[in-house]
Amino acid sequence: MKIAALVSGGVDSSVTVHLLKEMGYDPVIFYIKIGLEDEPGYVCPKEEDIEITSFIAKKYGCRMEIVDLQKEYYDTVIEYTLDTVKQGLTPNPDVMCNLLIKFGAFNDKYGQEFDRISTGHYAGTQVINGQNYLHTAVDKHKDQTYFLGRITNAQLQKAMFPLQNIPKPEVRKLAYEMKLPSAGRPDSQGICFLGKINYNDFIRQYVGENKGPILELETGKKLGEHRGLWFHTIGQRKGLGLSLGPWFVVKKDMENNILYVSNGYDPISQYDDKIWLADFKFINQAPDRDYSSYQDIKFKIRHTPDFTSGKLIKQGKEYFIQSAEQIAGIAAGQFGVIYNESEEICLGAGIINNSLK
Repeated sequence: MKIAALVSGGVDSSVTVHLLKEMGYDPVIFYIKIGLEDEPGYVCPKEEDIEITSFIAKKYGCRMEIVDLQKEYYDTVIEYTLDTVKQGLTPNPDVMCNLLIKFGAFNDKYGQEFDRISTGHYAGTQVINGQNYLHTAVDKHKDQTYFLGRITNAQLQKAMFPLQNIPKPEVRKLAYEMKLPSAGRPDSQGICFLGKINYNDFIRQYVGENKGPILELETGKKLGEHRGLWFHTIGQRKGLGLSLGPWFVVKKDMENNILYVSNGYDPISQYDDKIWLADFKFINQAPDRDYSSYQDIKFKIRHTPDFTSGKLIKQGKEYFIQSAEQIAGIAAGQFGVIYNESEEICLGAGIINNSLK
C-alpha cells in the first residue's frame, strides 16, 4: 500500500511516521507550505518545521517532498474566511483546511498515486458494511473529529489516522523514546496560515473597520462602540473595552451594525436549546437514514472534549438540533458536528445559522 504521510514538524504528525514504519509501510513524507509568506509581519517557524521533517525522513529512510499549496490555500480557505467574516459570521478555517487542502488540493495535485493519505489527527476510521466511517479517537480530550466533520465520503475512504488508539501522553513518550526533535515542541495554537500575525490585524487589513454601537440587549442602553462586527463572536467576553463587566457578546445585528451584549458571569441571554444547520452534509449517506422525525444524537458546536445530547430532525431542506439542555455560545458560521449516541461515529456537519428558525 502506498501512503502519503502529511508531516508538519509537530510531535503528532512526526510520531505517525514511526507508527507507519512499525506497521510495515514505507510512506512518502510531504510537508505542505500554506502560510502567507508575503504578508507584512508574517513569522512562521517554517524553516524549523522543514528541518525537523527532513530529520524524520532521514531517520526512517523515507522520501520527502515539500509542496507549495499557498495559492490554493489563499483561493479557498482564506477566501472562505474573509467571505464568512464579511457576513458577520464566525469562520472555522481549520475545518475547511481539512476539506479543501489536506484531503482536497493535496490529493488532487499530489495524492493520486497513493492509496492512503495519513495525518496526525486524533481521529480514526471504522469499517461498517464495507465502508469507512469517521471514528472518534481514544483520547477524548484531543479528539479532532470536530475539525474533520466536513470531509467528504471519498476523502474519508482514503484517509488514515495512525493516532486513533494512542493517548497524547503516550505520543509524547514515543517521541522522546525515538529521540524525535519534535518531542518537546508545544502543540500549535491559533490559525495555521497566520503564523504570528494577529487575527484582528489580518481582518482589519482585508475587511477594514465599520464602527457601530454596542448596546445592552435587555435595556437598549448604549455602552460603547465597536470597530466592526466581524471582530466579535457570540460568547466573546474579552476585548470589548467595557467597564463594570463581565460583558458577553450575545447577538449581532448585521443589518443595523449593532453589537448586543449582556452583563454577568452567566447571562441567560447567552443560552438557547435549538441550533439550525444550513448546508448539512452526512459523511456517509446510508440509504436507510431518515431524519423526518427526531433521532437521538450527540453533538458539538465547538472543539471540546465534551459531547452534548440532543435530537436531530430535518425540516424542509434544513436540519436542526434540539439540544437536551440550554447551551451557550451558539455562533453563526461555526459548525455543528453530529455524532451517534455512543459518541463513536461522526456522522457529518452543518453550518450554524439560527436565522433559519
